[in-house]
Amino acid sequence: MAETGVLARSAVRFCYELEDSPRYKRVKHFFYDLLENPRSRIRSYFDVGMITLVLTSVYLLIYEIRHDLGAFGRWFEMIAVSIFLVEYLLRFWLYNDAHRIFIDHYERAQFIDQPFRLGPPLREVLSSKWEYMSSPLAIIDLLAIVPSYRPLRILRIFLLFRLFKLFRYARSVNEFVKVLSEKRFELFTIIIFLTFIVFTAASAIFFFEAKGEGGEIEDFFDGIYWALVTISTVGYGDITPQTTEGRVITLVLIVTGIGVISFTTSVVVAAFNEKMGEMRESRVISELEKKGKHTILCGFGRMGRVVAERLAEDRKRFVVIDPDSENVAEARKAGYLVIQGNAEKGELLESLGVKDRAEMILCLTGSDVANVYITLTARYLNPGIKIISRANREEAVRKLRQVGADHTVAPFKVVGLIAVEFIGKPVAFEAIHGILSGKDRVGLETVTVRAGSTLDGLTVGEVDFWANKLLLFGVITHHRPEGRDMAGCRVPYDMKTHSLYFNPKPGFRLHVNDTLLVFGHEYSVVHFKDELESGKLRLRRR
Repeated sequence: MAETGVLARSAVRFCYELEDSPRYKRVKHFFYDLLENPRSRIRSYFDVGMITLVLTSVYLLIYEIRHDLGAFGRWFEMIAVSIFLVEYLLRFWLYNDAHRIFIDHYERAQFIDQPFRLGPPLREVLSSKWEYMSSPLAIIDLLAIVPSYRPLRILRIFLLFRLFKLFRYARSVNEFVKVLSEKRFELFTIIIFLTFIVFTAASAIFFFEAKGEGGEIEDFFDGIYWALVTISTVGYGDITPQTTEGRVITLVLIVTGIGVISFTTSVVVAAFNEKMGEMRESRVISELEKKGKHTILCGFGRMGRVVAERLAEDRKRFVVIDPDSENVAEARKAGYLVIQGNAEKGELLESLGVKDRAEMILCLTGSDVANVYITLTARYLNPGIKIISRANREEAVRKLRQVGADHTVAPFKVVGLIAVEFIGKPVAFEAIHGILSGKDRVGLETVTVRAGSTLDGLTVGEVDFWANKLLLFGVITHHRPEGRDMAGCRVPYDMKTHSLYFNPKPGFRLHVNDTLLVFGHEYSVVHFKDELESGKLRLRRR
């Protein structure tokens, strides 16, 4: 750095101070979230505030044409212009990290043992800033700042640029512009063709309908005006062809106009059809960003629909992913947030916030391979997220656990075990049907055996569930803790850290931290828990 000038050394030192300043980074990150970050909550509030300010300022400026607002109008205009100016300067600042460009140039010069000069990095910074200043939205922002001078009518045109600022804040308008920009070649072709037709028709009508020929066309501009009005099929009637030649031209132009309008409409409709899926996906992602923590439900088949219904009843926030268009339509009809796509793709899961905003992911597709891939991808993206996965075959259970599933559900095995355990007990099947159908407020509830509870040390046969109008479905325990009498117990359904015993035998003894799964009406469950708390639980007589 010996050959570097004093000014260059001071600039580099200042850039390193900014790079190492936590306060500078915090401030810049705050304004980035406020103005640019699409996933930031604070930006949505800022956008609403700016839309309100823009519409209010335009309304007041239009109202002031015939009414005197006095000092209030002047102060409001000054405040609005100041806010627009500050926003423009902040966006100008956020567009790139100027200090980082200087540091990169300096470190490159040091690496190749060359003196550092301010010229190259300064030119790169100015070029980058000019790139921002010349962008359409930045030009609109700048023109919207220009104060309107009331006596000069031509300066009032700058008021329109405040309305154009809505493109920056309204996402739906932004999406509309993006869709049209992707069809710019087709639209450009239509504009060229339209320009040719208008110019040709204006020339012809001017030739046949000029004042000297007995028509109403005074100059060539009148011809262009008439051609545009006619080709758009508006037909104000202020200029009417008087000659036979002029009427023939009008007929041809009307037919041509219908064709141009039809072709333009088809291009726009096709563009929106192509982008409709992406626009719906953006809307869903935007909704999730506003709601915070949520659950991702992969698969909307028979099992996924039941789970979605229960999540909706419990007012849980969730989003459905399914590749099948019919399933997506059903989910959308039910009022759920849904995206049509393949949940195995990491990009889709990332966009739905699997890294930071999702608290649980349910892999409930009908394919074990898909569930394994979704589990693997989700666990890679977020090691701490809770994953519950469906296993259609026994060998899939081990694979799902190996790739990171916290819990696995084998629905066919569970149904088989239920059928075997409750054969000859129609009341049990009636209770299960009540839960699945959602009728009569019947449900499956949990009761935990706490230290000092009446249930601690009792056998299942000693608890009079029937007298309490309940049916014991099963008991969840830790993996065979020491001291537990397992006599008469069937082979349990093993989970990751616990075991589930379906319909345990009367000799099954309960211990602290065991969880009872009981069927019954919600009133019966509440009554059972109250009796348990008060120590008045009814037991079978020995």
